[in-house]
Parts: sequence; C-alpha cells; structure tokens
Amino acid sequence: MKTAYLTAGVPTLNATLYWKLRFSVGDPAALIEFVEPQPVNIKEAQKSKNDALLTSSTTRLLILRDIEMDRAIQTANADYIACPANFKPESGLSGDREIATAQSVAEALRRYKITKVISDRSLPFLFADLIRQNGIEIECDINRGVLERRSKDSQEIAWIREAQKTTEDVMTMACRMVANAEADSGGILYQNGEILTSEMVRAAIDHFLLDRGYANVPSIVAGKKDGGDCHELGTGPLKTGEPVIIDIFPTNMTTRYNGDCTRTVIHGTVDPVYTRIHEAVCAAKKAAMSTIRAGVSAETVHRATIKTLEAYGFGYAFPGSAEAANEIRLTHGTGHGLGLSVHEPPLLDFGGPELVVGDVVSVEPGLYSKTFGGIRIEDMVVVTENGCENLGQPIPESLNWGDCQ
Repeated sequence: MKTAYLTAGVPTLNATLYWKLRFSVGDPAALIEFVEPQPVNIKEAQKSKNDALLTSSTTRLLILRDIEMDRAIQTANADYIACPANFKPESGLSGDREIATAQSVAEALRRYKITKVISDRSLPFLFADLIRQNGIEIECDINRGVLERRSKDSQEIAWIREAQKTTEDVMTMACRMVANAEADSGGILYQNGEILTSEMVRAAIDHFLLDRGYANVPSIVAGKKDGGDCHELGTGPLKTGEPVIIDIFPTNMTTRYNGDCTRTVIHGTVDPVYTRIHEAVCAAKKAAMSTIRAGVSAETVHRATIKTLEAYGFGYAFPGSAEAANEIRLTHGTGHGLGLSVHEPPLLDFGGPELVVGDVVSVEPGLYSKTFGGIRIEDMVVVTENGCENLGQPIPESLNWGDCQ
C-alpha cells in the first residue's frame, strides 16, 4: 500500500493548513505529503522549486491557484508548487475553484499511484469524496497535527506574547474607560456627556486594535444584566456599582496569532458580595496556575479550580441546570488552548488531556449568576516542564480601576 498525507482547504480559514505552509491565501489549496520522495514531472509542475528527486524523507507537493504560484514559490513551506492545470484529469477541470483543486488532488494521487490517503480532521468532505471516487482509500486521523500545533515553538510563543501585550494594553484602556466614567443620579454611566454603553466601549476597543494591526471579532463588554451568561456580548447602558466583564481576544493580522484577556471592572463602590466573588475567582486562578505543568492532565487543573471555588462556598454547575440558574457558580472549563485560533486544544476541563511543554492556555475561572451578573479574570500562560509562565505583563486584577490613570 502506497500512502500519502493530505491537508486541504483555504489557508486563511484553515489554521492547520496555514500552520503547515506558513503561507496565506484566500483560495483553495492542498498540501500532499508523500511518505517516500516522489519525482515530479516538470511538464506537470513547470514552476517547481526543484527539478530533481529530493533526498528528504517526505516530499511536499502544494497545489493552488495558478496566479498564487510565484508568491508560494517564494515563501510557502513546500518542495514543489503546482496548480490544478498541472494535474488535469481526462474529464477536465470544473470552473469552480474548490472543485477544480479537489479534482487535481485526486488526479495527482492517482498519477503517483497512491492507494491510501491519511488526512486530519479539517479536510473538506469534497476532497474526500473525489478521492474515494478515484478508488483511493482515505482515512481520518483525528489527532494528526493536533499535538504538533499544541507544542508552540519559540517563534510562536514570541508572536503570542506580542499579541497578549497588545490585548492587555487595550484591556487597560477599556477598564479605565468604565472606571473613570461619571454616574448620574440614577446610576447610569456617562462619558463626555454621552451614556456609556457596552457598544461604545466595544467600539473603542475595535479602534484601538485596528490602529495597531489587529482584527477583532466582537469583544465581550457585559454589564450586570448580561454578565450571568459567560459568553453574552453585552448591550446597553453600563451602571455604577455593577460588574462589567470585558473579554478581548484579537488576532494579529501579520502573524495571525491571538491574544486573550479578561478583566472585570466595577465603577464606584464595590458591594461586599462582589468582593467575595472576586476573591474566590482570583484564588481559583492562582490555584489553577500553580497546578499547571507538563504531564499534569488538563482535568486536574480544572478540578483545582473547582476545589478552590468550593472552599469559598461556590463551585461548579452544569450549564442550563437549575443550580446554574439560581446560584453563583462556575459554568465552563478553566481555560483553553490558543495559537492560530482563539480556541484550540487542549481544554482545561473534564476529560482534558495531559499537558505538554509548549501548550499555551488561558486560565479564566469565573462565577456567574442571573441575580448578580458575573466576574471573570483571565491570563495566558505557556506550559513548561516544571510549571507555567505568564505570557502577559502584570495588569491589575482588582475590580476598582478608578485610581488607574
């Protein structure tokens, strides 16, 4: 049986394919990795990087749109560059770019007498279907590429650290915006004579990040009425004395790596109930971070979070349960992996895997209630052999940012 590995999709959308190629393009592309080196017919791949058979253990053939070939030759992590026309089947190529790319992949595999293809979980079904139609066996290896992407190299960690610094800079701006607002007699916050809303803070976050080269999906700016739902974006006026969860997770448009940070801010006087909730959340974050190291399971980290919250009289409740609806509880995992995607393996949650050196994970315990709203604090760490390192800069965790200038 002659085997090859396949990763395919649109690199701007498929993080696994982008990670393998370190090359971004908005059209369909496919990377075939041969187990044994394969000769390339120059008539089929006239713009290939090399004329001769490579001596490396794997030959990487990249197929993508013809007008992207020159750019790919300069920067893509592949040995040979071709376009669909180089591997045109007898029946011809579709006018649809994605179908044509999949057709050419199936034809390339046929020409190289590949009998089995192994792909990762991100392969579009279109590619799998056309490969099967050509009589080639295809297998999904659900873990292929996952561990490799989890263990970040020094360059990736530097990019994430850079993204995290910008994320924490904009977090500081946003929290100060809320803390330094003015309140009217009814408790509504104002800035420069305008009612301060979740939408206004979110827009300020977006402008700050855009000016610094970051793309930003909508940030969470959730006041008390919205904060009981951990992923509610938040709408409407913000009020004094009420917690505002701010969660920002932007993407650097050059490196494509992400930052992620959450803080909770309360304008004015902090009610003792919020002080108690905040103390529990901060203690849980500290307990989780002290548990993290290579070889420890992600579930163990999550259980350390829950144990600490329980010691404060809170704990965990399954989302949607009566307990989650009526009491102050944690309703999500302790954190998640981060890199080219904001959410990627591993999850610091029940059933989470063993941590490895180079895992970059968020640590973000929170407590939520429909009555009181929510409080969440989040930092980003990289797993080391004996512990973890915070990838951010020290910024306040306190609820009252009013003294911050």
